Amino acid sequence: MTTFVDRVELHVAAGNGGHGCASVHREKFKPLGGPDGGNGGRGGDVILVVDQSVTTLLEYHHSPHRKATNGKPGEGGNRSGKDGQDLVLPVPDGTVVLDRNGEVLADLVGHGTRYVAAQGGRGGLGNAALASARRKAPGFALLGEPGDVQDIVLELKTVADVALVGYPSAGKSSLISVLSAAKPKIADYPFTTLVPNLGVVTAGSTVYTIADVPGLIPGASQGRGLGLEFLRHVERCSVLVHVLDTATLESERDPVSDLDIIEEELRQYGGLDDRPRVVVLNKTDIPDGKDLADMVRPDLEARGYRVFEVSAVAHMGLKELSFALAEIVAKARAAKPKEEATRIVIRPKAVDDAGFTVTREEDGLYRVRGEKPERWVRQTDFNNDEAVGYLADRLNRLGVEEELMKAGARAGDGVAIGSEDNAVVFDWEPTMMAGAEMLGRRGEDHRLEAPRPAAQRRKDRQAERDEAEREYDEFNPF
Repeated sequence: MTTFVDRVELHVAAGNGGHGCASVHREKFKPLGGPDGGNGGRGGDVILVVDQSVTTLLEYHHSPHRKATNGKPGEGGNRSGKDGQDLVLPVPDGTVVLDRNGEVLADLVGHGTRYVAAQGGRGGLGNAALASARRKAPGFALLGEPGDVQDIVLELKTVADVALVGYPSAGKSSLISVLSAAKPKIADYPFTTLVPNLGVVTAGSTVYTIADVPGLIPGASQGRGLGLEFLRHVERCSVLVHVLDTATLESERDPVSDLDIIEEELRQYGGLDDRPRVVVLNKTDIPDGKDLADMVRPDLEARGYRVFEVSAVAHMGLKELSFALAEIVAKARAAKPKEEATRIVIRPKAVDDAGFTVTREEDGLYRVRGEKPERWVRQTDFNNDEAVGYLADRLNRLGVEEELMKAGARAGDGVAIGSEDNAVVFDWEPTMMAGAEMLGRRGEDHRLEAPRPAAQRRKDRQAERDEAEREYDEFNPF
C-alpha cells in the first residue's frame, strides 16, 4: 500500500457567492417601506497552508477533488447571507504548486506559508444596496459570482541540508540510520528504499537535516528506475554526498565509475552544478573494501573532492564526516542573504486605464474583455428586464459603448462580453440614454424590445384606461 506520495494532481473549486435578495419592506401603515433586500455572502476560498506535521501528499492522492462551501443568499429585512467557510488544505514544507502547463504558481517553504489556490466568488448585492436617488426601489438584485475552479499539480521537494546520493545498496540508508535517529528500511537487495528518508543530525552547535534519496542508476534523469521520480528532492539541499560502495559484488563496477555515472545524471537533470560535493567511501570495514578505498582515494582527491572513509556497520569515520558536513552547511547558511520582511508593493492603475479592451475578430464579432464587464455579466439575471437595463447603464458609464463606436461597431453588430468558451453574445443597439428617463415599473426596462407577458398585459390595460378616459372627455367637454 502506498504510504508516500510526492506528486498529485488536485482539482480545487472555491465556493460560489450567494445571490442578492430583491425584497420590499412591508409593514402596516407604511405602504412605501422601500427596498430591504440583503447582500449575498462571499464564497469560501481554497487555501494551501504549510504544516510541519504533514510529510506526504497521500491524502490528496486518494481524494483529489476539494471544494469550499458556497455563500448563503441574502434575505429580506436587510439580512445579509452568511459567508462560505474557507477550505484550508495542509501541505508539507517544500511543496511546489504548478498549473497543468508546468508553470510554477507558488513555492511553499516555511511553516504557515499560505497560498490561495482558488478564490471564492463575490456575493451579489441586494436591491437595498442598489437603490439610488433615481432608482428608489429596484425590482432586481445581483447574482452571486461563481468561485474559481482550478486544476493544479502539487510537487513535494524535500527541504534538507544534505542529500545522500548513490547507487542502490551503496549503504545510504545504513549511513543515515547511524548519523541520525531515522529508521529507514535496510536490506541486502537493491531498491530497498522506495521513498526519501529524513534525519536530523547534531554536530557540535550545528543541527542540520540529511535526506536519503532512493538509489540512482544510469538513465535516471530520463526516467529509468526511481531516479527521475525522486531527483527533485535534491534540489533544495546545500550539500551533495556521494556514497560509493567499495565492496560491491558486481565485477563491472568500481567507485570511480559509479561517481562519474551519478554526476552525469545530476548534470543532465540540471541546476545542481553549484552545490558542494563530498565523497564517502562506505563499507571500509571489509578488507577488500579498505584496499579498494586506498586505491581510489588519491584519484578522487586529485579531482578536488573531500573524501571520507567510513563504515556504517562498524561506526568508523562517522564523527569526522558529521562535523565536516556541519561545517559546510554552516558556511552555506551564512552565505544565504538575510530574509527581509515581505514588502507590500502597491501598483495603482493609470488614470486613463478603463480596465477593458474592445477587439474586432475575423468574423466581424466585437469582443469586450475586462474584469469589470465580465463580472457584471456573470452577476446579471437575464430573466429580469430591469436587471438587464441596469447592466446596460453600467457598461455605458464604463465607456464600453464609446469604445465600440471608435472600433467601428454599428447597430445590429454582434458583441460578445467574456472569453470564447464563456461569453454572452448580443446584437448591439447603441444608446447614450441611461438612468431615470428609461425606468418603468419594477422589473421592467423600456429599452428592451421583447418585454415579459405580464408587463405587456399591464401596458395593454393602461392603454385601455387611457382610451376610455379620452372618449369620456370627448363626450363631456365641460
